[in-house]
Amino acid sequence: MSAPPPSSQPPASPSHAVRAPRHPEAGEVQSDLATQTAEPGQSARFDDVMLAMDIVDTLRHRTLIAKRELATDEREQALIERLREIYHAQGIDVPDHILKDGVKALEEKRFVYTPKSLGLQGRLARLYISRDRWLKPLAMFMAASLALTAAYEFGVDAPRQRAAARLHQELSVTLPENLGNARAAALEIAATEYARRRIETAYQDGISAIAEDDAKGARASIDKVLVLQRDLERDLTIRVVSRPGERSGIFRIPNDMPGQRNYYLIVEAVDASGRPASLEIASEEDQSFGRTRKWAVRVPEGEYNRIAADKQDDQIIQNGVIGRKPRGQLAPNYTIPTAGGAIREW
Repeated sequence: MSAPPPSSQPPASPSHAVRAPRHPEAGEVQSDLATQTAEPGQSARFDDVMLAMDIVDTLRHRTLIAKRELATDEREQALIERLREIYHAQGIDVPDHILKDGVKALEEKRFVYTPKSLGLQGRLARLYISRDRWLKPLAMFMAASLALTAAYEFGVDAPRQRAAARLHQELSVTLPENLGNARAAALEIAATEYARRRIETAYQDGISAIAEDDAKGARASIDKVLVLQRDLERDLTIRVVSRPGERSGIFRIPNDMPGQRNYYLIVEAVDASGRPASLEIASEEDQSFGRTRKWAVRVPEGEYNRIAADKQDDQIIQNGVIGRKPRGQLAPNYTIPTAGGAIREW
């Protein structure tokens, strides 16, 4: 008894392995449809689900077809027709409800896998697994940061804090104490109201500088009070300069009085040993104070001529002492008539 002849129909050749499920005959498909119609609550057969997944996969791999068909008004029907042609060309007969279910599954992204969030534990696990990539650079970065921080702390910040502490101590304790001591010592020597006013002025300048956290200004005020104290302690003689090659007197013509002459004797202050000392002298030309070893005091014309005659006979001034700066005073006392003014430059 011979075997039945093979079927003349060629075997189906699906494009994907998943597209090779066994397909029933037309009658069997109708029977399945009838079963589904009769029992709507029954779940779809496994091979129908697999076929719907294959339809979705086909649409994903043919994105141009999906985009073109879905752009039309009758997109669902046109897409189903196109799918039917694709599967018919492969020898696969797919019922309409499966094609519709596949199109709907594509739109609903039913068979799209969406990975769940790793969560904190998952991210920490990945971070631990990849530690070879980031641990060494992180350790080097942390070491460099610690080194820079330590260098800044010990090389910049700590010295700055110590300097700020010293400055605070100086402004709050040292400078006020030194300023007060210098003022008290100078006032103890001062014998004139003019000297006391000069001391108080310098002292108040120092107090203002301390209030403004100006340590440099406060130190300058202390130095000024100390200089005043030193000047007050000196007992000096005022004499006309009479050395070879040096002038003993000058005259000036004021700019606003062309016919007038102002006569000056050039003088200096010396101690008991004859050593010159500097004094603070106010200039009548600009009312400024300045320390100098020589200045010119304005005198009447007669006194100027007397000193000039005294010097002309032998270039020596016999009676050159014209005043004294006693202890406790800042300004000289002259023993000859003067006009009360002086200059420091000529």
